[in-house]
Amino acid sequence: MAISVFALAAAAAAQAAAPQAAIQSAPVATVAPAAPQAVIVSPAAGNVLRAGTEVPLKLEEGLDSNDKTIREGQQFHLTVANDVMLGNMVVIPAGSQATGEITDLRRKGMWGKSGHISARALNVRVGDRLIRLTGNFDEHGVTGTAGVVGAVVFVPIAGFFMTGTSAKMPAGSGVKAFLDEELTIAAPQPATISVPVQPASAATVTAPAPAQPH
Repeated sequence: MAISVFALAAAAAAQAAAPQAAIQSAPVATVAPAAPQAVIVSPAAGNVLRAGTEVPLKLEEGLDSNDKTIREGQQFHLTVANDVMLGNMVVIPAGSQATGEITDLRRKGMWGKSGHISARALNVRVGDRLIRLTGNFDEHGVTGTAGVVGAVVFVPIAGFFMTGTSAKMPAGSGVKAFLDEELTIAAPQPATISVPVQPASAATVTAPAPAQPH
């Protein structure tokens, strides 16, 4: 009986002293996000959006040649009407703010003279970058020449009071502009999102209690 008790105690001690298997943490899973947006960079490397690429714009405010508050050299606001793309990347998003300038203004006048507005696109802002644009557009009013001729035939002085119409560009009117510089586009590598995985809990090994001697 003493030998049995001794054997059981030795077996229990050996089992308790046995090293426990190390449980390693499960690897971290990665999830790829949506495609990144294009980044405009200065160095000449990567994809290039060429000068002359069309940039559709629309007026944010109406222009009227007979509006006494506007003048030549005055700037006005436009927005980009549609995304400007390079492949599947958006380079200039729709809604980006752009600036135009009135280059020529003629108000309607006597003798059937119609109004006239000429303007040009200056630039568009994307993030902290101001991109040069080019493109001219204009609008003419309707002349009153036919009425002037008829009036002069009967009463010469009457023609002086005949006027044309003012030139008008309503808010929301679409105009075309074009890139005045080349844009080098860098497509950043997709970032990864780490999702931690909880490791399985370690099993606890308990040594059996030694048998009581009889």
